[in-house]
Amino acid sequence: MGGATVCSSVSSVTEVAASAVAELEAAIAREMEPALSFLTEEMVGLFVDKIPELAIEDEDIRELLVASSHANLVTAVDIFAHGIPVDQVEVPAAAAHYVRRMAQRDVPVESLLRAYRLGGALFMQWWLHAVGQHNPTPEVLLAAAKHTASVETAYIDRISETLVEIYDDERKLWAQRAAATRAVQVRTVLLDEDLDATTAEALTGYRMHGTHLGAVAWSAAPDSGREVESTAQLIAETTGQQPLAVLADDRTLWAWISGPRAAEVDAAVLDTELRRRGSSVRLALGSPAVGLVGFRASHHEALGAQRVSTIRGDDRPGVTAFADVAMSAFLARDLPAARRWVAGVLGGLALDDEPMAELRRTVLLFLQAGASLTEAAVALHLHKNTVRYRLRKAEDVRGRPISERRQDVETALLACLQLGTSVLIRTAL
Repeated sequence: MGGATVCSSVSSVTEVAASAVAELEAAIAREMEPALSFLTEEMVGLFVDKIPELAIEDEDIRELLVASSHANLVTAVDIFAHGIPVDQVEVPAAAAHYVRRMAQRDVPVESLLRAYRLGGALFMQWWLHAVGQHNPTPEVLLAAAKHTASVETAYIDRISETLVEIYDDERKLWAQRAAATRAVQVRTVLLDEDLDATTAEALTGYRMHGTHLGAVAWSAAPDSGREVESTAQLIAETTGQQPLAVLADDRTLWAWISGPRAAEVDAAVLDTELRRRGSSVRLALGSPAVGLVGFRASHHEALGAQRVSTIRGDDRPGVTAFADVAMSAFLARDLPAARRWVAGVLGGLALDDEPMAELRRTVLLFLQAGASLTEAAVALHLHKNTVRYRLRKAEDVRGRPISERRQDVETALLACLQLGTSVLIRTAL
């Protein structure tokens, strides 16, 4: 009788603890939901900092990493909020797509699995901190810690196993494409700085002596792979030179126009032709540069121009040349810092609304016209007095004369134009 009473008592205590843990986890999940975007950014920052293979200079890939991380966090929170069994959870679509793109780019699967381990550990830190904030009893605290660890381990194990299968399947499909071999060889030339020009030429079958101009073509449209590939032929037709072209993934093409002299590339002609064809492809161009070092440098410039175009949010075909957006490309490497700098230079002019956009355009054209009211008025199709009024208004909003730190003002205004809302502020200073 006494033994039965003890067993019944222990069972009752366990049931009470389990119920309290379930209530506690549901409450924490509800509290965490509004902060998921912020937590996602922190998690992605950890991945890029700790796993160099994931720090890819491609805005589309970074957005996929963010989407994948966010989807996994949402799923984890839902598990705790609704008591969903882990064995009923499927791989989030964004996570699966990210793994496929990484497989196409030959990022080691070990790097992806490490991201899940790091992400799981970071989630545990957040979760257990939140548990402590609720001041549960020691019994509930212990039960909650054990349950969280069990769920987190089971989730990562289940998702990782499926993602490895997705990765392997995609690698097999990708390897079947003849262009994949060339892509690997070109990527080796880009990444291995110990290679000399002779070895690089042997790998790519392409002359490294002379001048090179790098280009990146891409599309966000679904099933646009063939259209992106056809950009190589468009480049050949408009330049008279057959480019070295490889697929970086199923929606991104890397190309180089090379020759003994600077490549003749008319960005306006390419831009017009893309629009005439109704293409969804966008194109970014580097600057001509010499030799193997130039082959790499012009490519990285093209990637920088691509990042500016993507951040700007262009949703139509067009060409972005690095020479036209160089300063914005450098600022785009650290958007939070760029946003702070722009706000410091422009003050209230950095506000994201239509009246400020009109003032920014007026000031920029005025400065680009050599501070000529007459030329600015012609460019804006306005009367000089209207331009003068807007300039005074801009100085009032900024709180300083436009002439103060003039070069910084022009650079900041150009960044606002080329990087859009990513460097603007939403509330008045």
